[in-house]
Amino acid sequence: MTTLEQGHDTRTRILAAARKLFAERGYAATSLADIAAAVGLTKTAVAYHFHPKDRLAAELIAPCADDMLDLLGAQFTDRAAFVTALVEFTVRHRAVTRLVMEDLGGADEAPPGSPGEAIRTFRDEIFAKLVGAEPSAQDRLRGWAVLGALQWGVVHTMDLPEETVRATLTTAALAI
Repeated sequence: MTTLEQGHDTRTRILAAARKLFAERGYAATSLADIAAAVGLTKTAVAYHFHPKDRLAAELIAPCADDMLDLLGAQFTDRAAFVTALVEFTVRHRAVTRLVMEDLGGADEAPPGSPGEAIRTFRDEIFAKLVGAEPSAQDRLRGWAVLGALQWGVVHTMDLPEETVRATLTTAALAI
């Protein structure tokens, strides 16, 4: 294995450990030392690849953001098809959802150009796809209920199998 391949493998292992620990403990409660211990490296070795810790979060969030853009750009035959795709997205990226929900809160007050602004933009576009252009009060409430169920449903069930979470949340979200 070349040095370049070893470095890529190390980065991959660090990212996998960070994703797991962030999902279990949250971003704020996970240190570079925790990640290093999980991978069997020194904190200095982890910092060499990802310093500051925010770089880890950004690298974990990037694929999720790409998938979000795909989701928002797709055409759906009806609301149920969109809700099903949204549940699939949320469950597939539940570690990132937890990171966003618990550690990058305050999207409504986030300043321009911040990660919170991007989160708010995504949230608002998802909401618009759920409720339509001129939603009634009842549709608005249903839209927020679906978003809340998905967000908190994945955040508080990190210990359950993905398929269980997906099936249960799909049923619940379609019933709202």
